[in-house]
Amino acid sequence: MSKLYGFCAALALSAVLAIPARADAPSAATVLATVNGVNITLGDVIVTRDALPDQYKALPDDQLFKGILDQLVQQEALKQSMGETLSAKDTIALDGLKRSYLANEAMIAGVKDATSDTAIQKAYDAKYKDMAPALEYHAAHILVDSEDKAKAILAEIEGGKSFADEAKANSKDGSAANGGDLGWFGLGAMVKPFEDAVVAAPLGKVVGPVKTDFGWHLILVSETRNKAAPALADVHDQIASEVQKAAIADLLKAITDKATITRADTAGIDPAVIKDLTLLNK
Repeated sequence: MSKLYGFCAALALSAVLAIPARADAPSAATVLATVNGVNITLGDVIVTRDALPDQYKALPDDQLFKGILDQLVQQEALKQSMGETLSAKDTIALDGLKRSYLANEAMIAGVKDATSDTAIQKAYDAKYKDMAPALEYHAAHILVDSEDKAKAILAEIEGGKSFADEAKANSKDGSAANGGDLGWFGLGAMVKPFEDAVVAAPLGKVVGPVKTDFGWHLILVSETRNKAAPALADVHDQIASEVQKAAIADLLKAITDKATITRADTAGIDPAVIKDLTLLNK
């Protein structure tokens, strides 16, 4: 093993020594390749890598360096194959790409501080600080097709049968497997007749039958609780998204309010014209 390691180490060292070191430190202007006299620079590679999705940025640097450089060389060769004369579509598309890129950069710069910890905390406080406690209910139900069947099951329960067992045997919805348990829910989560029955139900007492569009229900409310405001950590991403969305809206309004914008009368233009590529050649 030691001889093999020594051989590999020597081979690696010789390979390193065979590569001449650059005399100058790399910069964005450092030329990495040329295609028919057009330079591909280190700056080109850096900017291309920066625009990649995060999953690609996670690749090893040596893979990205080679892969991006190869791609840029191929792109430059393909670009040159188009010649110097651009079609109207090409020119408009390039202008659009420039507009989109610079608009995105302006957006990033304009809202870069919008989702700071301080801003998120402030938005969280404004949203939840004065939130009134909301009552939640833990209930179970048995859902059947007819009032008579619901009454018959209710009689069985009042005679000593288990609500959960009756739900498993008779309820026609997915909660049957859990003994009819619907978990915790607040007002607005259930249809109105069901909700009204839940609110009025004494704890631990089966009520019903209650008719809804789904059928006939027997309902058992086991507990209630006051729903507290969620912890910041639990809603951080949601708050950050809301703050960013508001910041973007504010930025767009501020920028467009400063701009001199005139709009032509488009009433006489058929919207379907946006599909007519032949107009680009007229």
